[in-house]
Amino acid sequence: MEKVKIGPQTLMYPMPALLIGSNVEGKPNFMTVAWAGIACSEPPMISVAIRHQRHTLKGMKENMTFSVNVPSVDQAKETDHCGIVSGAKEDKVKVCGFKVFYGSLKAAPMIKQCPVNMECKIMHMLDLGSHILVIGKIEEVYVSADCFSGEQPDVKKINPLIWTLPANVYYGLGEVVGKAFKIGRKLT
Repeated sequence: MEKVKIGPQTLMYPMPALLIGSNVEGKPNFMTVAWAGIACSEPPMISVAIRHQRHTLKGMKENMTFSVNVPSVDQAKETDHCGIVSGAKEDKVKVCGFKVFYGSLKAAPMIKQCPVNMECKIMHMLDLGSHILVIGKIEEVYVSADCFSGEQPDVKKINPLIWTLPANVYYGLGEVVGKAFKIGRKLT
């Protein structure tokens, strides 16, 4: 198969559409990010890349905490809105109808309507150029009670929103392709 060079780009598939929360001057605010991922399992940590000028980053630096809220596909409008409008100019909590709650960190606002919420303490901030890479230690995870199958969270019930480049479109999850750590054994 022939390959076509297109130059250095951020083509990673898929990217999570997440709502990052922080208190900015005592007021909860949320912004949309897609450049995020698990950074460590022990202790559990997550990374998010945020542009320097973002209003939410101001609150993250102020409190050294933040939240990661995983929206479902049903929250695509609200998620997109939080990436279009600055919290410096609008009360996104009010406009989007978010119900905010706090966990043990007391300074990381979370969105009750999102099926998964993580409250994080900032461990590292690395200036990479256009973005600051924030590494947060996940202090607690909250999952909506209706998103479980038995005792485990069920990704189909969570129905997370994902984002793709270069088309700039949102998707939901597709069908199961195979069982991890098992399907590859067919090659041996």
